[in-house]
Amino acid sequence: MSKPQIAFLGLGLMGSGMAARLLAAQFPVTVYNRNPEKTKPLAGLGARVAPTPRAAAEGADVILSMLADDNASRSLWLGPDGALAAAAPGTLCIECSTVTVRWVQELAAAVAARCSLFLDTPVTGSKTHAAAGELSFLVGGSTEALEKARPVLTAMSKSITHLGPAGSGALLKLINNFLCGVQVASLAEALAMIEHSDLNRDTALGVLTNGAPGSPLIKTVAGRMTVPDYTPNFLLRLMAKDLTYALEEGAHRSVPLTTAAAALSEFQTAIRAGHGEQDIAAVIEPLRKL
Repeated sequence: MSKPQIAFLGLGLMGSGMAARLLAAQFPVTVYNRNPEKTKPLAGLGARVAPTPRAAAEGADVILSMLADDNASRSLWLGPDGALAAAAPGTLCIECSTVTVRWVQELAAAVAARCSLFLDTPVTGSKTHAAAGELSFLVGGSTEALEKARPVLTAMSKSITHLGPAGSGALLKLINNFLCGVQVASLAEALAMIEHSDLNRDTALGVLTNGAPGSPLIKTVAGRMTVPDYTPNFLLRLMAKDLTYALEEGAHRSVPLTTAAAALSEFQTAIRAGHGEQDIAAVIEPLRKL
């Protein structure tokens, strides 16, 4: 049985690794990226490059997107030359980006109007997990759509969790990322406090990372902060975006995410200091300069 034709939209830190995993699994893949330079490595691996999202989606059985935010997703799906215009009835449309629940539900309705199938499948994991095919997919949508998507998602992941109807994946991803953002901001404050004291930094940090606070995220980001190494694994500006979306969703559900608001303030300060295109670990730098 031949493998489905895939259109992949968005080749950033995560999307490029995901598309490469699909090519490694012998799926026929057409890619589109707003900056065409980023398509060259994928073309070298055998991907066909399309000039527009619509051209990428023509003839595709599965369309996936991995984009920065609501605006980028809306533009590539519904904008002029958007992918959805080329989606034939029965096409499986998969939104992997971290976006708002509101936008996911709007996109799901637009896909349904074309008699196509939809899943929201945001991921947990970083650039390295994407490249290794070790992402975890948080899935919202029908069982029928998930079973059709499973071979494609499996090629990029270590786990697939079905959470409920469309929007469920998006909601849990925002909850996941706001918790991550709070941890990283707290770590930055804790490490800055250590560095502004007479404590031995390595000894004190060892106590924290090997004790109760030492989640896998804390251990990883602490290492980057101390080197320091801000090579992007998760862009700092995108964490600020995710915290903003989580705060909006919390307000919609009458849950004031006060810790998310405090963390967002730290990330916004780092963005103003010029660290937006660096890894989330760079959130500590403004605190170091106090």
